Amino acid sequence: MKGLTDIAGLRVGHASDFEALTGCTVILCEKGAVAGVDIRGGATGTEEMDVMSPFHLTPHVHAVVLAGGSAFGLEAASGVRRYLEQKGAGFQTGAAVVPIVPCAILYDLAVGKPTVRPTREMGEAAAAAAHDGAVGEGSVGAGTGATVGKALGLAHAMKGGVGTFTVDLGGGVKVSALVAVNAWGDVVDPRDGRIVAGTRKSPGSREFANSAALMKTRAAPSIPGRNTTLAVVATNARLSKVQAARLAQMGQQGLVRAISPIHTSVDGDLCIGLSAGALEARPDALGVAAAEAVAEAILRAVRHARTLGGVPGLAG
Repeated sequence: MKGLTDIAGLRVGHASDFEALTGCTVILCEKGAVAGVDIRGGATGTEEMDVMSPFHLTPHVHAVVLAGGSAFGLEAASGVRRYLEQKGAGFQTGAAVVPIVPCAILYDLAVGKPTVRPTREMGEAAAAAAHDGAVGEGSVGAGTGATVGKALGLAHAMKGGVGTFTVDLGGGVKVSALVAVNAWGDVVDPRDGRIVAGTRKSPGSREFANSAALMKTRAAPSIPGRNTTLAVVATNARLSKVQAARLAQMGQQGLVRAISPIHTSVDGDLCIGLSAGALEARPDALGVAAAEAVAEAILRAVRHARTLGGVPGLAG
């Protein structure tokens, strides 16, 4: 399993700043992919989301960018557009080729150097580094400065990161997910409900406090939108824009299974669905696979995350 690049036509590239602890992840679909989006968090930072509406003129997107840096990180998408324009990939307008590049950000400014964020150059570098081999996981790209379990503040948190997982439905049909995990809540294993990474009872402990329980008792401090989990689910089956949005909606169930609590007012959680193939498959079956792929990708993100900036990771 390579991860999201198991879907033919998709390439993934990371750019990471391990000193400032931020970065971006680029998913290239230069020949175009049908896309839809589902947004459920209350603290999103995005651009070009409207291009995925079934009412929008453009039929395809040519890349998706996930970035740290809060709203400043949206600048990374400009570099990806520049890279794709040079490759001649984009929406043909007659006068010029315009790459269609949705972008979503997460908040990592509290880790590392808050004045250093993903730039146009970083986005272009991530696009140039994109490949169709095994996708890097853990503390890389958009997950470089990602953290989870912030109910008691960053001193009690653990490292998040990027994870990816593919579900094979047979007959050549595949659904794959890539998730940048930067949740306010805890990551839990859906199989037994056990917390895998999250809010620790004390800074030096590995005993978990249970973020959802803290929220119910009002023991958790009110923290502004400094979080956000960003998911992309892709398939090599043929979908319309409406069906791609449904794939994203059903993929959100993976966030529900693997993060507690999820979709809070201080998270900007969203899921983007991509169709980059022509195989036939039942959309609901694809959605079930999307939820599974997202949940597994979330678990992989924290299990591959390493300690950075004083925030402990499961990978050491």
